[in-house]
Amino acid sequence: MKRYAGILIACVMAMVLANCARNPYNAANKTYKRQAKVYGSSIRQQPAQYRGADGLTPPYWVGTTNFNLRKPNLVIIHHTAQNSCEQTLKTFTMERTQVSAHYVICRDGMIHHMLNDYLRAWHGGVAKWGNITDINSSSIGIELDNNGQEPFSDKQINSLLVLLDTLKNRFNIPVNNFVGHGDIAPGRKVDPSAYFPWQQLAEKGFGSWFGDTTNAVVPGDFNNIQALRIIGYDVKDTTAAIAAFKRHFIPQDSTTGMTDASRKILWMLQSRY
Repeated sequence: MKRYAGILIACVMAMVLANCARNPYNAANKTYKRQAKVYGSSIRQQPAQYRGADGLTPPYWVGTTNFNLRKPNLVIIHHTAQNSCEQTLKTFTMERTQVSAHYVICRDGMIHHMLNDYLRAWHGGVAKWGNITDINSSSIGIELDNNGQEPFSDKQINSLLVLLDTLKNRFNIPVNNFVGHGDIAPGRKVDPSAYFPWQQLAEKGFGSWFGDTTNAVVPGDFNNIQALRIIGYDVKDTTAAIAAFKRHFIPQDSTTGMTDASRKILWMLQSRY
């Protein structure tokens, strides 16, 4: 009897462990694999042969031997504006939301890699950085679990730095191309919030920063708007561009417009581009 009871307990424990190990996102993962297979099939297709002038068509197909995958050249950092990592994972696995990111980093530092880096996530929206208007096609999106009203945890930032180091080396991403969602969409987005430690990232080589401005002398003909444009900001709405710049580089300054101090910082930054 005891032997049967032991077997029964073992069976129950096995069932419990199996349920605990079950991935709640199995359905979403199947959709991912199905969509990746469709895109893979498209890539494997032989390029179409086009009819040229006077109806000329090639007698045979010639495929080049020199190619590789497109690679991202920007990293865009977001905060989720939600209250838990699980909530964000659910949002990114529901087709009706039409939003996604390559990575989600939880408050405890856990990194969820949700999309192959070579594929196009839907995280940038209507945005612009420099001359790039299709941000999603040239960037990697990283979401940090944060509601926008709180500091970012040390574990989360440490994991972010590890990830950024990997991405920077893998794709040779320029130092100045690590920016925030609020930088590429001024007036529309504010993430990551003023709590985000941009200086800490810049000191590790991810993003631009300025030095000591004590003795900086700004030329009399210095143009604030032109400098913002040089850095990368969309200056269609100058007020929004200035606010985005301040949120990134001078988060403690909540005033509108440019001050002497902010002009010095902007002058120093634009000289590095």
